[in-house]
Amino acid sequence: MTAKDLLLGLAIIFIWGFNFVVIRWGLDAMTPMMLGGVRFLLLFLVGIAFFARPKTPLKWCLLYALSLNFGQFAFLFSAMIFDMPAGLASLVLQSQAIFTLLFSVLLLKESVRPYQILAVAIACGGLAIIGAANDDTRMTILGFVLTLAAASSWALGNIATKAIIQRGYQADLGFIVWSASLAAVPFFISAYFVDGPATMWANLTAINWQTLAVLGYLALIATLVGYGLWSDLMLRYSAATVAPLSLGVPIVGLTSANIVLNETISAQQWLGIAVVLGGLMLNTFGGRLRRQR
Repeated sequence: MTAKDLLLGLAIIFIWGFNFVVIRWGLDAMTPMMLGGVRFLLLFLVGIAFFARPKTPLKWCLLYALSLNFGQFAFLFSAMIFDMPAGLASLVLQSQAIFTLLFSVLLLKESVRPYQILAVAIACGGLAIIGAANDDTRMTILGFVLTLAAASSWALGNIATKAIIQRGYQADLGFIVWSASLAAVPFFISAYFVDGPATMWANLTAINWQTLAVLGYLALIATLVGYGLWSDLMLRYSAATVAPLSLGVPIVGLTSANIVLNETISAQQWLGIAVVLGGLMLNTFGGRLRRQR
């Protein structure tokens, strides 16, 4: 990878890592369901000006939208409302790699290698250490469990993406944009029953330039720019070269949350973070080390 592309990859990781701080700001202005609904509606309205409607059948678009878009962010936004710190959320959400491996075995009947089993065991141990932390760093068990639910939804979205590609359809940026319209609907329906019409209207009328900046970052910078540039790197380099960069997301998330939001991490949580990252690194690099033997 050239120095220019490496810097580009690092910029993407910063965008995605800082995304958790921006989500925290957004949840200070809107309810979780309204933030999700407006975010995906904005993504769709802006994106359709640049991307044609994909040929992927509606049922696959729905599966992707309900799992990766609605499920992931409905759980994640709710978790952060129930006191899941933004920095820890950026780390725990990476457990999607564990869930993706498990779902691939259960749903797609894919084989699993010994190093992957060990990686899952290590990462699960790290998550257990984080979840068992009893201190004053504000994380709640409910927030932690909801973040794991968000990670499992992301993993289901990954399985849906695999199934779509296996059937010869595209799961590119245009697909993401058009699927956003399907994700916005359950967000608004949920907001109607959870928040009520009055709160929904109050959220909309209270939108100011700061809220617009948050929505713009979530919908356009983190999604259109982030995924667009990431897809470009994946087209020009192997997945083994590009994928490890994603390990930097929780590092940026934890650091930016500490600096901007003054979030603190306990010693036990730092231990859990190190163990989780170790498991994720083994899952990412284990196959490469195995081939070198």
